[in-house]
Amino acid sequence: MSEADDSAHPRTPSPRPPLPSPAASAAGPRPTRRWLVAAGAGAGAAALLGATGRAHAGPAAPAAASAHAAAAPPPAAAAAPGGPGGLAPYASYWFPDSLPPGSPGPGIVWRSLKEWAPESDPDLAYNTASVPLAERFTPVPVHPGARAGQARIAALVSFGPTAGNPAQGSPTSDAYALTHWAYIDELVFWGGSAGEGLVLAPQAPVVDAAHRNGVRVLGNVFLPPVAYGGDLQWTRDLVQQDASGRFPLAQKLAEVAAAYGFDGWFVNAETDGGDSLLAGRMRGFLRALRAAGAPHGLRTTWYDAMNDTGRVGWQGALNHLNREFFEDRAGPVSDGFFVDFRWSRRSLADSGALAERLGRSRHELWAAVDTEARGWDAPVDWDAIVPRDRDHVAGIGFYRPEWTRNHLADRSPGAFHRADDRFWTGESADPARPAPERGWRAPATVVADRSTVGALPFACSFNTGHGERWYEAGRAVSDTPWNHLGLQDRLPGRRWVVDTAGPRPEAALDFAAAWRGGSSLLVAGPLTAPAAVGLHGTRFALPAAGVLELVHRAEPGSAPVSVEVGVAVREPHAPGGPVPYSWFAAGGARPGAGWRTARVGLSRLAGRTAYGLAVRITALGRTAVAWRVGAVSVRDDTPHRRPGAPHTLRVDAAARRDGAAEVRLSWRRAAGPVRHYELHRLLPGGGRRFLGGTCGTALYLPEVVRAGRERAAAFEVRAVDELYAASAPARTALAWTG
Repeated sequence: MSEADDSAHPRTPSPRPPLPSPAASAAGPRPTRRWLVAAGAGAGAAALLGATGRAHAGPAAPAAASAHAAAAPPPAAAAAPGGPGGLAPYASYWFPDSLPPGSPGPGIVWRSLKEWAPESDPDLAYNTASVPLAERFTPVPVHPGARAGQARIAALVSFGPTAGNPAQGSPTSDAYALTHWAYIDELVFWGGSAGEGLVLAPQAPVVDAAHRNGVRVLGNVFLPPVAYGGDLQWTRDLVQQDASGRFPLAQKLAEVAAAYGFDGWFVNAETDGGDSLLAGRMRGFLRALRAAGAPHGLRTTWYDAMNDTGRVGWQGALNHLNREFFEDRAGPVSDGFFVDFRWSRRSLADSGALAERLGRSRHELWAAVDTEARGWDAPVDWDAIVPRDRDHVAGIGFYRPEWTRNHLADRSPGAFHRADDRFWTGESADPARPAPERGWRAPATVVADRSTVGALPFACSFNTGHGERWYEAGRAVSDTPWNHLGLQDRLPGRRWVVDTAGPRPEAALDFAAAWRGGSSLLVAGPLTAPAAVGLHGTRFALPAAGVLELVHRAEPGSAPVSVEVGVAVREPHAPGGPVPYSWFAAGGARPGAGWRTARVGLSRLAGRTAYGLAVRITALGRTAVAWRVGAVSVRDDTPHRRPGAPHTLRVDAAARRDGAAEVRLSWRRAAGPVRHYELHRLLPGGGRRFLGGTCGTALYLPEVVRAGRERAAAFEVRAVDELYAASAPARTALAWTG
């Protein structure tokens, strides 16, 4: 087969945001700073570009967007409504230094990264991640073809528009609530455009959720092609040097990542027209960025676009034209290399061999796989990247896997998770028993899942980070749809392994009811034999007074069930082998009887290591089962002190209008470990209503409505620990006028 026949299909670029008009472009010299108060959502994020072709050193024209893509762009996440005070915080974005001519469009703020300083950033508290990067381990895979220590997965995801992307979630359940972190090694917060900004810092909720699962998150530096508004001046701005030869923007990028709490940068230089001198400065900039980030543990990934000639010529390979952006004689220049979509079997094999000759791993290369337009129907030569019959050739670089949400007509949370599970796990929805492969090679069948459940206490309420309501102790305390990834639980990584001798029931994340948060695990279908559902891969020591608690219920109309919980104290002997659980009786559930908590002592396993958790149910009648798990926890059964309380809750800013207000609140962090904070409103007639949560110490409320003629709206914030115990509250109030 020829190289042309063996190459990857070209990707379809996203429609681009409006560029400055010719009149605006001729408006005079480029300003150094221009501000416009943000008033709404900006245009959609730009995308990697390029047409399919063989390796070359010169420029290549970007591929034209398809008519379908131009007519029906993927919808952006809904923005939080901005009130009259313009208080809504958004994810940060900048130009490197100089700004475009003319004026920004509605809702867009033009900022210079060179002028950024943390002390003058009004939204820093809302954009700062708080969860440290968790340590991961690799359980024995449940699929015999899933491998550890070989291919890894990077994902380039657009969580919303570049401008107007809410910093802390928004009042809608329609959001890309990524949960399959177990298969991902690195996530890039993708976006940027010539009309909005080119340097994007990730939202704090995305970073907090990723870190809780051990996944690094990179911000994005996008220097677009000239055809999409790119200006070589922005590349020169990025790699500028001061009088001492230092690269001030490299230092600034490291400062932003350290202040915001994320893990590095993805650098994508696609603006053509440079020369070898500019390429040399880019390599110097990358070295400086890597050095500046080293004290903070930051990473840099380079995208295959600019060559050592300074021209843009997408190679689809690591080769002699771009190797020095990855490794040169002095050592590593970047930590990862994202191979453009033009790769072929030969070019990937040669790239891996070159990486190893340079003293690097072939798995530090990501082979681009475009899923933006067709998702699991995308044509991919999987054997060129992750063959079944030999070692993996390179890592997988998914471009825009949020297709699982964007392509849906039904954008409900349940429909989204069914699609997302199919993307990551496969059509069977069971990684241990995959359906026959028909084009799509699900990541769960290729890459071993990872887990961070390595210590006690541990709890999971199956909260996905979005929902139609918010529940506490099984009762809805807010009917407002919501999304905030920072509130997401550590969910089971291998979803869903079901063992039964009879018909397989469906196991799925469900949003009709929950014990805590917005979702729960529902197991539903006819049962003619006991059915075991695998939950988390774990690796923690079991104490003498260990106890497991399971919150569950049988739905009205379900058959009654008997319930057992399983703890594995050994791992399978090989990938794909059965997990040897020890089973403990946990009572039962009668339909319609409500939530119940089963408490199981684990003292007979004291001193052993727990390698996995599971539940098993047996139907006690002929009716189909509909059984719901609200939460599972494992802890040492000794007196548990609730977390320390936050303090100094205050209203930092408010804009009142027509009996409502948008509000910025902040507080002082509680002493001791805290999972997240939850804010409630105290109702005039008694009771509380959930308003929002965050892992940080500041929260924006888009709309607080006055209740009748109340004199003030009362708020309280509590710290929540890993077992979901809440602290004493800190309180404040917003006075109404008139």
